[in-house]
Amino acid sequence: MRHDEMIGKVQALAQLPDRGTAERAAHAVVCTLSERLPAGLARHVAAQLPPDMAAAMREAADASGSPDSGTAGERFGLTAFAGRIAARAGTNEDRALRDAAAVLEVLDAALAPELTERMALALPSDIRELLPVGRATGENEGAG
Repeated sequence: MRHDEMIGKVQALAQLPDRGTAERAAHAVVCTLSERLPAGLARHVAAQLPPDMAAAMREAADASGSPDSGTAGERFGLTAFAGRIAARAGTNEDRALRDAAAVLEVLDAALAPELTERMALALPSDIRELLPVGRATGENEGAG
């Protein structure tokens, strides 16, 4: 998926007023997600993203851990996740959670299914609740 397409989908899903706001939201979510995921997994996710989003994700992964792909991500839950996104995007935590759900839905569609499954398994249950319903409950099939 191309960058412009991803930002357009984030803007539509999160009902954001303009592309700049959607861009800030997407950047904030990817950076925060990268801090939470193990560094190696964050780099695998980044490899499937458009270059500018990938760069932001790699920077956050490198800053939060050593380049070793086995490095675990930072341990934090939904409250800290929302707070970090809100601070980066310049919004409140409720808006940050809505934006995060939209960005995670777009990522779910953009990434290889096995990679989104690994990402879901690496997240704590409270953050996993933001993923699209089938992914959050661990169901990969059935909804139609």
